[in-house]
Amino acid sequence: MSKKKIAVLISGGGSNLQSLIDREQAGFFAGEISLVISNNKNAYGLIRAEQNKIPALHISKKDFPTNQLYDRKLIELFTEYEIDLIVLAGYLRYITPELIAKYPNKIINIHPSLLPAFGGQGYYGANVHQAVYARGAKVSGATVHFVDEGQDTGPIILQQAIALDAKWQPEDIAKYVLRIEHQILPLAVKYFCEDKLTIKNNRVYIDL
Repeated sequence: MSKKKIAVLISGGGSNLQSLIDREQAGFFAGEISLVISNNKNAYGLIRAEQNKIPALHISKKDFPTNQLYDRKLIELFTEYEIDLIVLAGYLRYITPELIAKYPNKIINIHPSLLPAFGGQGYYGANVHQAVYARGAKVSGATVHFVDEGQDTGPIILQQAIALDAKWQPEDIAKYVLRIEHQILPLAVKYFCEDKLTIKNNRVYIDL
């Protein structure tokens, strides 16, 4: 089985990117991170990529001022690098229908809650954990899902939950959920690279 070529899109520190790099180097999945792109020139994830000799690019909104132009540039790069899978790992930009249509069921996202709870518009990053805390939720977790044209509405690949200690603050919830993200995102990539994911009626079936 030939290795799938993977592009990872980031906006910040890139800890999920690092978890993928570490798992790739350990031979955990049959894929190769071939490209890292950030919309934020100061994203530490770009440095993580460079340290591991992975092509790393900052694509500026100034150069591509509309979402459509921006994503057309991404499509151009994905074509050049022959990308098979696109991973959104803390990527805080809108994904256009044009990009989704070009890569159907080949874009996955990690979200820091148990979707559909605490998903959709405005629910990203620390906002999610603050909302979980404010609601007094007893469990939280993370979700890996395929990306469709909705916000956090695509078919769910993997989820993992954690019981929340009543004493935890939003920062504590974030810390423990991030550990889960680092476990299930590489696993979802592994299943994709091994062609073990099938989608029927908006449900993902894993051929184990």
